[in-house]
Amino acid sequence: MKKLTSLLLIAVLTLATAFSLTGCGTDSDKITIGIPNDTTNEARALLLLEDLGYIKLKDGAGITATILDVEENPHNIEFKEVEAAQLPNTLQDVDYAVINSNYAIDAGLNPTKDSLGIEGSASAYGNILVVKKGNENTDIIKALSAALESKQVKDFIEAEYDGAVVSVVDNPTDGYDASVDYAALAGKKVTIGATPAPHAEILEIVKDILAEKDITLEIIEFTDYVQPNNVVESGEVDANYFQHIPYLDDFNAENGTHLVSVAAIHVEPIGIYGGKQTTLDAIK
Repeated sequence: MKKLTSLLLIAVLTLATAFSLTGCGTDSDKITIGIPNDTTNEARALLLLEDLGYIKLKDGAGITATILDVEENPHNIEFKEVEAAQLPNTLQDVDYAVINSNYAIDAGLNPTKDSLGIEGSASAYGNILVVKKGNENTDIIKALSAALESKQVKDFIEAEYDGAVVSVVDNPTDGYDASVDYAALAGKKVTIGATPAPHAEILEIVKDILAEKDITLEIIEFTDYVQPNNVVESGEVDANYFQHIPYLDDFNAENGTHLVSVAAIHVEPIGIYGGKQTTLDAIK
């Protein structure tokens, strides 16, 4: 009798253990999605996931939404907040990652072909030319802005990126600003911080335009979103080109910086990419 009771107890315990491992919601059941950890790009990622129907955000949660604003998460998604530049490196460790197009392109991903879902071309996220307040109306910055807003740059973006980067310049210039005294700028240098792709690539076109007027453009590449703003604030660099207005506004508010937008040049739709998964089917 004791032997039978022991066998029954073992059987019950075995079944209970099996149920706890497979029948309940465990961490192994969760879908993991890497998202940017900066406020505005995290919101973009969450808004994309909401548009795709995987989560629901609280009413009023907009371009500053965080994971605390996720009201409904029916698919048990676990969010991994990661520095935006590092998200491509996390793909082997997560099911999916929501990645800004500049970092996707730099990692060899094609946003229009490799993403499993992509944001619409929202003008709120136009990437901008930024300078320290007070410098926006100087001739050297006006010359830089006109070159960035040129037809040459617009044509390059359309030809090079196949929709992964979209120009938002409606009335492109010929590359020059009629109000600028280019003769007085001859022999001068202007420095600009940028992420490698697509910003630094686009700036190579700008470099050639300015060279026609004997102005040297020095492009300094950064792989993060913080230092390019810090060096413009400190005066070490004249301008930068990597961010959108919501990010800039948030950065100024958090850091007490005095940076302003001069012109919006392009949009990089944010997209969701497969890591351990190759389709979005695994979410549901």
